[in-house]
Amino acid sequence: MTPSKNGKNEILLDVDDLVMHFPIYRGVIRRQVGAMRAVDGVSFQVKKGETLGLVGESGCGKSTTGRTILQLYKPTAGRVTFDGVDLVALKGEQLRKMRRKMQMIFQDPYASLNPRMTVGDIVGEPLMVHEVATGKQRRDTVRELLELVKLNPSFIDRYPHEFSGGQRQRIGVARALALHPSFIVCDEPISALDVSIQAQVVNLSMVRHISDRVAVMYLGVIVELADRQDIYENPLHPYTQALLSAVPIPDPVVDSKRKRTILKGDVPSPANPPSGCRFRTRCPIAEQLCAELRPEFRELKPGHFVACHFAEQFVQ
Repeated sequence: MTPSKNGKNEILLDVDDLVMHFPIYRGVIRRQVGAMRAVDGVSFQVKKGETLGLVGESGCGKSTTGRTILQLYKPTAGRVTFDGVDLVALKGEQLRKMRRKMQMIFQDPYASLNPRMTVGDIVGEPLMVHEVATGKQRRDTVRELLELVKLNPSFIDRYPHEFSGGQRQRIGVARALALHPSFIVCDEPISALDVSIQAQVVNLSMVRHISDRVAVMYLGVIVELADRQDIYENPLHPYTQALLSAVPIPDPVVDSKRKRTILKGDVPSPANPPSGCRFRTRCPIAEQLCAELRPEFRELKPGHFVACHFAEQFVQ
């Protein structure tokens, strides 16, 4: 793709066949007996200026994918190229310098803020670590960041326990924005916010309204990836169709007439995923082929990728 003048079509992040397995140990001598396949061969790209939404059920590997991209977990296999640099190959000081360009907003504001540090120290820590600002300049920057996330700048000397969950999450957002990073991993950043604040950040469906493209994840793999409008209007994977059929519609007449896809069974364990297609044990259209062969992640429509042997029947 030819880069545009504003750089929006340039690739910022390239994730290639990313794998993150956590070993399972048992016995007194801690012998490895298996592996938890949290992320099992994920590939996608993020362009500069783009927002990519990653959706799926709890435990499908979304958070692990984000943490592995930022090298908070060292991947079992695969490559993560950020701004032309292979992050997997970096260590020590080289990786620390790259972290200035990429930050993370963590899902749990109760666990991600140091209870012994004031808000000023928490938000200002990135500025200190990367030697961006010190003294009065650092304190003034922290105040500006607190105002940006709609917190009173006078709260700068308070501690995390003095804030609600929603306020703590906004402190985490301010910390992530401190260095003006070019890439931010948002691990359900609004889940802890109170309803009034959520309404300011998103409108109805968060992913649909803030994402340029959407990737759907199931049991450690991406099953569908497309432009947000395309994936909501014409989902090609049975799992995506099931997810969308569960989204409430604020019109009881329309909601009562639409077809719902009810999935059978439970999500299999990532320690022992099904053979072939990961979704086949719950899929309403699964056949023998699905158990024997893992579906290729292929482009069925321009920019619309799907991993399903029988997705052609859903193309409109």
